[in-house]
Amino acid sequence: MMWKKKNIPAEAVKDVSRKFGCDLLTASILLRRGITERGELQYYLEKDKRYLRVPFALQGMEDAVERVLMAKEEGEKTLVFGDRDADGVTSVAIVVELLRSLEMDVSWKLPQGDEPYGLTMQAVEEFAAQSGTLIITVDCGISNIKEIERANELNIDVIVTDHHRAQETLPAAHAIVDPKLKDGDRHIYPFPDLAGCGVAYKLANAIRFALKSAYYGQPICLLNTRPANDEAWVIEVLKLRNMIIVDRLTETIVPGTAGINDTRLGGFLSGQAIFTWDAPLQKKTLAKIFGNNVEFNMADLQPEIGTVAPLAAGKSLFRLKELSHDARYAQAAFGEIDVFYNLFLSCVRKRERFLADGDSFDLQLAAVGTIADLMPLQNENRIIIQSGLDSMNSRMHPGLNALAFKLGLAGRRLSATDISWHICPVINSAGRMGKANISAQLLLEKDPAERDRLAAEIIAMDAERKDLGARVWAVANPLAAQNLETFSGNLAVAWGDDIPRGATGITANRLCSQFKLPSIVISFNEGVATGSMRSARGYDLQGILEQCADLFVDWGGHGFAAGFTLDMAKWDAFYERLQMAAQTIEFPPAKADADAVYIDAELPLSYLTPDILNVVDMFQPYGKENKELTFLARGLTVIDVNFMGKLEARHVKLTLDAGRYKWAAVYWNAAEKVTVDFTLHDKVDAVFKVGRNWFKGTDIPQLCIYDLQRKGAIVAAP
Repeated sequence: MMWKKKNIPAEAVKDVSRKFGCDLLTASILLRRGITERGELQYYLEKDKRYLRVPFALQGMEDAVERVLMAKEEGEKTLVFGDRDADGVTSVAIVVELLRSLEMDVSWKLPQGDEPYGLTMQAVEEFAAQSGTLIITVDCGISNIKEIERANELNIDVIVTDHHRAQETLPAAHAIVDPKLKDGDRHIYPFPDLAGCGVAYKLANAIRFALKSAYYGQPICLLNTRPANDEAWVIEVLKLRNMIIVDRLTETIVPGTAGINDTRLGGFLSGQAIFTWDAPLQKKTLAKIFGNNVEFNMADLQPEIGTVAPLAAGKSLFRLKELSHDARYAQAAFGEIDVFYNLFLSCVRKRERFLADGDSFDLQLAAVGTIADLMPLQNENRIIIQSGLDSMNSRMHPGLNALAFKLGLAGRRLSATDISWHICPVINSAGRMGKANISAQLLLEKDPAERDRLAAEIIAMDAERKDLGARVWAVANPLAAQNLETFSGNLAVAWGDDIPRGATGITANRLCSQFKLPSIVISFNEGVATGSMRSARGYDLQGILEQCADLFVDWGGHGFAAGFTLDMAKWDAFYERLQMAAQTIEFPPAKADADAVYIDAELPLSYLTPDILNVVDMFQPYGKENKELTFLARGLTVIDVNFMGKLEARHVKLTLDAGRYKWAAVYWNAAEKVTVDFTLHDKVDAVFKVGRNWFKGTDIPQLCIYDLQRKGAIVAAP
């Protein structure tokens, strides 16, 4: 195994540490990982929910909220329709629970058995027969063009909340909320990689804001004046709607040289509620600029914000700018008006508690769904997951708690890895067995005894799913191997009527790992072929999907995980098209150091105490696009060696002396390396991750070894 550690200038480390207020070790890890953009750094260095973007930054959100509020007011029947996986199930639970709390007439539906992904004609027509008038899709809907057309014909409005990539034509929905929507080549929302449950969480958050805040839907301006130089003054104005900056104006004026009608201010401020900081001072300045005959009707927010944020009380915006914690993360120039906006936003959130009531359980569900859907653990996803985990470890959602208890996780402080390994597969198992409704029922159930029963049923289904997966693998693996040549050695493909719909996704994942190729697994059932696609080696599945799009009844997904449905009458055409598409696949060149381990930091032995977990925890959550930290330490002493393994001693348990602290360590599949690469009492160099081993109700610090050699045997390459 090759050890690689990127060289970074010491001055760059000191600069990041100084600018962003982090220690030198953290700064060096950020630089080695290429996390240098200010806007991205804040999501590693900050955990506060206030760094989540305002939900109305998502296009279509206000239209969606308005339609939900109308349905509430009119007592309309509302259907929440989701997907069968953990992302879809948690999305349904978030939205349904909120609408129930508003005493709305709400029902929900998920695909059952071998029903296809996404909103169906049958679901639309059945809901119309029940006199329903509003459907909200969660984690689906962006590709359901015909189904939404049918809903419109039946006088049903549809709100689409999704996170999958849109096709060229968007459905004619009442509102579409999807972070992947684009304006040309640019995503409209700054972070396109929210999970479906992340979008559902944003919708719930927006509805709460609309119900609680006097500022919902109101045109607001924040106004501030400041000196530009010895003569001129700058007037800055932000125009807000639902806490989002929709426009801004800056005018630089020398007093006495222009009237207000000579500027853009009059039109910009017309019809707006105007708020300012220190109104007496602002009015005095405006009188100096325009004369005493011009009257500005302004409300002073300084006293109110001072009660919510005492550190801001009595200070000028100029002084607060110097003290601002947020200024360090600003991508552009950060002025007094930006300080004012951040204070206003924080004040409203705290005063009206629209990030409090009901929010904790929503965040827990959003965390689980985001982890399960393998979303990049970057940007807002980091705060959603970390906030959800913090809430979970304080007071767990009742449905999740029932599962955790059955899985032996009760009382344990859970990490994203724990959720990924234990909770997500069990929730997903119900959907894979065609009974996703059981998982949703668990998350929505109020009766503890019924929750206990549902949790047991889901865990039993998980065992059944594992058995089914083994049977399907025995069919799909040799079939994919047999078909490799047919698809130019570029695709692993398996299909048949003996592959259940619920097993296609997990089997495609296994084929990817087995063949290191993009993989497709297709289930034949009652005249329909339903396929799941997973990518490998950096290939974007959109290339295949677009070449076959005219054959599909429905399709969608991500660039690296997608799905489709087609009629069996078109199977032969699809088969031929897939062969042609396989011939055009080109993979990025394989890296020469593909088996290398990349080191985030080399630790002096004095750093190897349990305190290092503070740094490890700061970079949580770990998962896609954020691997666990990898450290190197030199000169450790092996003071104990034991072998582990139920049937044979394949693994090694070590005790390593780091001087100040002696570490328990595990080294998987390393039994044969003992006495060859190292032995008892050797001085060794090791590459490892630092974690915790849960044992008898206690977290014990532990090293997990990736590679270990006698001291000096390997030099880390840059």
